Amino acid sequence: MARPLPAVAALVGYAIAFICLARALRTIPLGVAYAIWSGVGILCLTLIGLVVYKQPITAMQYGGILAIAVGVVMLGAN
Repeated sequence: MARPLPAVAALVGYAIAFICLARALRTIPLGVAYAIWSGVGILCLTLIGLVVYKQPITAMQYGGILAIAVGVVMLGAN
């Protein structure tokens, strides 16, 4: 492995994420937790694509991302 630090950082990040998910599953149903996990992942990757890679997004795609964000908020509020 030529660059072990990024790999170790990714593994630590995954471990932290799964620990947080396991703790959340103590009080949140699995389906809701997974939906929130997926929605937040989609939102984060979309923002990374916009900011870092300057990927264009259409108005329809903005509407879809907004719908995902609203859904995540609604799921997390209950």
